[in-house]
Amino acid sequence: MTIYAPSISRLARAGLVAALLASSALVGIGHAAPVNGPTTAQVSTVPDFADLVARVKPAVVSVTTKMTAKPASDDGTPMMQGRRPGRVSEARGSGFIVSADGIVVTNNHVVADAQSVSVTLDDGRELTAKVLGRDARSDIAVLKIDSKTDLPYLALAETVTARPGEWVLALGNPFGLGGTVTAGIVSARGRNIGAGPYDDFIQVDAPINHGNSGGPLFNQAGQVIGVNTAILSPSGGSIGIGFAIPSDMVKKVVAELQSSGHVTRGYLGVETQQIDRGLAAALHLGNVETAGALVAAVAPDSPAAKAGLQAGDVLRAVDGHKLADPRALARAVADLRPGTDAKFDVLRDGEAKSITVALAAMPSDRTADAGAADKQDGIGVALAPITPQLRAQMDLPASAKGVIIAGIEPGSPAEQAGLKEGDIILGVGSRAVTTPAEAAGRIRQAVKAGENVALRVLRDGRAGYVAVETPSAG
Repeated sequence: MTIYAPSISRLARAGLVAALLASSALVGIGHAAPVNGPTTAQVSTVPDFADLVARVKPAVVSVTTKMTAKPASDDGTPMMQGRRPGRVSEARGSGFIVSADGIVVTNNHVVADAQSVSVTLDDGRELTAKVLGRDARSDIAVLKIDSKTDLPYLALAETVTARPGEWVLALGNPFGLGGTVTAGIVSARGRNIGAGPYDDFIQVDAPINHGNSGGPLFNQAGQVIGVNTAILSPSGGSIGIGFAIPSDMVKKVVAELQSSGHVTRGYLGVETQQIDRGLAAALHLGNVETAGALVAAVAPDSPAAKAGLQAGDVLRAVDGHKLADPRALARAVADLRPGTDAKFDVLRDGEAKSITVALAAMPSDRTADAGAADKQDGIGVALAPITPQLRAQMDLPASAKGVIIAGIEPGSPAEQAGLKEGDIILGVGSRAVTTPAEAAGRIRQAVKAGENVALRVLRDGRAGYVAVETPSAG
């Protein structure tokens, strides 16, 4: 499971807890060109990164967010367990400047739900930051700070060519220590850690910890090739398995957040699944590794439905680009603008077809309107039914039944238990639930009785129980 700093999940995935990071430190010196521009320095056999660090460190910043505990709900239940109403909490992460006029990149989870944000530059100056836009799907946020002088900044690499085995540097603010440099190598590319539908992480063994989230990952040429975002660890500390969002993805998201404050993505409207060897043989697909994405369901009135796509179709390519799996499909469609006519190579009943789909705009990142969600003040969650549109949008299996968590109250028992938006609640205690009202009733019963709530939750295709401590329990 993946948790975004500063929260730490109590759920375990394969015996490990995926904890997210946060950290960085800014600077304010006038520069007319990227501080990580080309250099003529030769790379020695034994890595020495001192000159590189001196050159890029002034553009790395520390991001500080402040949140205020909310007052009790109407029934007297505290909204933020363990905190008195009005008390200010503080969290720290990292970021880096990408333009001389003060545009800062960080992780969405670093600044989500913050009431105020500030950044500390490498020279010690602390500046108030404005959030220009956030994108939960990619976990990228863009901030703006104002300075009387031009600021040093870093250029995002256009494409990421880093190969496993190449040296990389991570800069950030681990555990609030300030500008810290660690080195390692690229361990793998294209990692899926279950953080979102567009996972395509760079895996590194450079030590990164809580507070590094949002900080830059550099190659030996001083190019920013990624944004440090997550670690996989049984203890919450670094064990040499870290993940960064590739800079080519970051660059696209940052451009849209700067211009409009949000990201617009293409929407197809299908629920797809991975094709394993058994399905490949049954469907006569040949090599499973090039089979594409199997359509399990088509959302009513979606672009896919209007174009005639059907359950059982195998989507093998879009606009001539081969699709290896459902994740490749999700990323390819998301990169296309709404209104685009996308040409899909489809295999249906053993026959190759070409189907053109007029893509729509991806529905809002909010999984349900506030009015449609049933908010549970007792544990701090908002529940909504699983609609066909949500099923397709979240790539849920057709067999998944229950209710979806549409919102989490910051600091609530639900958040502290590691629950997150998009989780599917299959049951409360030993009883299955199929509607928000049914789930809400059972949660309220437990809260009223002063008992902890046992929720059976589906996440990333895995089901398990999560114990939520209620304010009145114990």
